Amino acid sequence: MASGFRRSGYKKQQKLQGKGILEKAEREGPFKEWLGMPDLYRYHLMIDGQAYTYQVEDPELSVQEGDTVVFRYREVKEARWIDRNSLGIYIDPASYNR
Repeated sequence: MASGFRRSGYKKQQKLQGKGILEKAEREGPFKEWLGMPDLYRYHLMIDGQAYTYQVEDPELSVQEGDTVVFRYREVKEARWIDRNSLGIYIDPASYNR
């Protein structure tokens, strides 16, 4: 069967992109979903006044409060979930020096 085949009329929801200043980060966990799976930590992030949820295996975030961050996310019902491994620090090209 051919790969990449999609049913006609099926529209995949596009990932949304976000950028803003990380105001607050609270950690929950660790959670163990099932046997053999690594511990997951759930972070509740406040970015530019909007609430987001981020779930990852690392006990510490790679960003800190006050950093300008960029990320991909999806809206599910009433929550915004940041995609795993998509949260990072925004680097302004104008201020970047080699």
